[in-house]
Amino acid sequence: MEREKLKKLAAAGVAKKRGASSRSAQAARVEKIFERFAAAMPEPKGELEYVNNFTLLVAVVLSAQATDVGVNKATRTLFAIADSPEKMLALGEAGLAEKIKTIGLYRTKARNVIALSRALISDHGSQAPNSREALEALPGVGRKTANVVLNIAFGAETLAVDTHVFRVSNRIPIAKGRNPLEVETGLVKIIPARFMRHAHHWLILHGRYTCKARAPSCGVCVIADLCQFADKTV
Repeated sequence: MEREKLKKLAAAGVAKKRGASSRSAQAARVEKIFERFAAAMPEPKGELEYVNNFTLLVAVVLSAQATDVGVNKATRTLFAIADSPEKMLALGEAGLAEKIKTIGLYRTKARNVIALSRALISDHGSQAPNSREALEALPGVGRKTANVVLNIAFGAETLAVDTHVFRVSNRIPIAKGRNPLEVETGLVKIIPARFMRHAHHWLILHGRYTCKARAPSCGVCVIADLCQFADKTV
């Protein structure tokens, strides 16, 4: 009995070492991935256009289930006349809806933007708040939107998981997950701290222009040799 117990303990120790070794190798691989991203694009930028933190918040709210290109086309004229909560409120729900009618779900989004403008005036001195709790309490603002605003406006090391980030993280893979929160949690755990400030943008841009959904451009991918996607095109 004692001999069997020792064998089981020895086997468990080997398995533990193998698991630790595997995690170490994965961490090293992820670090190389982000080193490549950083070398290729040291200062990545989001593609939504804005003029201040308020308009950034509005642009991100409008971008839900819409493209950045489509949102930018609508907000160029909108932000020229409504770049503060007071001006947005003066425009009114109907006036705002008319300005953003080319964007999907524009009626709901107009209602939310007017409501969040009112909340910013009454509760936050007309400024976009810099806390997740306060942002997520605003109409039309969820975790993803809050993460984007915290990252871009306030330099927080947050990571918003949109469709591009979700696909890339599961495909390469970096951190697998069944939903955005699982992927976000996994990414935050494994991405080295020094890369967290820009990780959100690197992953989005990689998914948008290289690791595309239907036809990934593996031949020009800077991390092709580190990618474990079974259907790579190279």
